[in-house]
Amino acid sequence: MTSNPMTNDRIYEGAIVSDAPMTVAGTVNKTLGLLAVVVLVASYTWHLAYTGMADKLQAIMMTGIFGGLILAIIAAFRPQNAKPLSIGYAACEGLALGGISAYMNAAFPGIVAQAILGTFVAMAVVLLLFKSRIIRATETFRAVIVSATIGIAIVYGVSLIMSFFFHNTALSAMINSSGPLGLVISGLVIIVACLNFILDFDFIERGVQQGAPKYLEWYGAFSLLVTLIWLYLEILRLLAKLQSRR
Repeated sequence: MTSNPMTNDRIYEGAIVSDAPMTVAGTVNKTLGLLAVVVLVASYTWHLAYTGMADKLQAIMMTGIFGGLILAIIAAFRPQNAKPLSIGYAACEGLALGGISAYMNAAFPGIVAQAILGTFVAMAVVLLLFKSRIIRATETFRAVIVSATIGIAIVYGVSLIMSFFFHNTALSAMINSSGPLGLVISGLVIIVACLNFILDFDFIERGVQQGAPKYLEWYGAFSLLVTLIWLYLEILRLLAKLQSRR
């Protein structure tokens, strides 16, 4: 079955109702806890950005980026260890996001608050569409969204690797362009990121209905956090492009 790599059916396939099954409230609470870790750690690197410690900050941010990527990959294959892995992932992403957000806010004052607001408004809208069944997580829907997500990840990965060897490339210029093409790309990526919430919500809903193990609350929270952070960064990127055109 084709589905979100983070929310694949294999994770709770065959699960039985236990004394402490997965619940929506438990998943929400764990998501809020992970967000708190992100914010607390991000406040540290945000502070570093405003104290002139650029060299130290860059190393910390890169540690957070690659550390978060490694933990996310491990968590995708070890959902039973989602609690420590998701907490570690949240801390790593906090290291990266604090510095990125500080730099962006210095260049475009107020952009971070706008991106945060846009992220949670978008998630709320998608949740409403999901709960009202206007958008359903059908097999076709999953296949399309996962394929698009993987395609975006490959393009971004290639661009990142090429940036280590070349100062600027046509691919990087296209992704980061503030021209019409760059804006369209950002808009499409944001749409795909938003639709990943449908897969996350569907995973949580079906897990609760099937009485999935309690530890999958952490995995559901982790999946939501991954999508939230991705959407926040893409909205931040789009807002920066728009403001640079002024």
